[in-house]
Amino acid sequence: MNPADIAATGAAAAGLAPGSEITLWSMFWSAHIVVKIVMIGLLAASVWCWAIVVNKVLQLRRTQKAMNQFEDAFWSGASLDDLYQTVSQRPAPGTATLFVAAMREWRRSASTAAHSSFMGLQARIEKVLDVSIAREVEKLESNLLVLATVASASPFIGLFGTVWGIMSSFRSIAASRNTSLAVVAPGIAEALFATAIGLFAAIPALIAYNKLQGDVAKKQAQLEGFADEFSSILSRQIDQRAAHDQAA
Repeated sequence: MNPADIAATGAAAAGLAPGSEITLWSMFWSAHIVVKIVMIGLLAASVWCWAIVVNKVLQLRRTQKAMNQFEDAFWSGASLDDLYQTVSQRPAPGTATLFVAAMREWRRSASTAAHSSFMGLQARIEKVLDVSIAREVEKLESNLLVLATVASASPFIGLFGTVWGIMSSFRSIAASRNTSLAVVAPGIAEALFATAIGLFAAIPALIAYNKLQGDVAKKQAQLEGFADEFSSILSRQIDQRAAHDQAA
């Protein structure tokens, strides 16, 4: 068999027209239906991950901007009651939400316990701050698990498509009874294409997950730092109010 016949046989085994160039598009269309489903699923997962990454980056930027603006107003020396009246209607995400939750508990306890001790108020405020931090972090971490899942599962899904494609290629080789490279190469290339798509989906998802998880950890540390400082401020006011009530 001459080289032209071998090339024609290999192209026929791969589902390609003789003499056609093997491109990514042709490899996709000539792949087995199972391999096609794997490729489409991995590409869809990649698009989903990129959508999550873009949305999460914008969310983190908005949150950081809102936190910086609120903390500038908080440390400007303005009255806490005036600041509460300003931000309580539509609290921004982050530290403003913590401030509103703690001030709401403070004002509620102060109004109902004017002539009693303030024992337990500090613990309630700290509990409110902890719950608020947990909720804010949960919002920031939403959908990050999708990135981690795609990053860990995509290579194995792509490998499944590769194994299936290689099995189909071997069946084609057995049917054509020709083991030349022209027969083997197209089917192997189609099979490896699935692994390449799996890595294409997994690598950006893994990098984005690590980066975004680090950014969320920084925001959590900032929230916890603000909560500790604000709790100290309210603690001093609680002590002053308790001392005033005892003196009265």
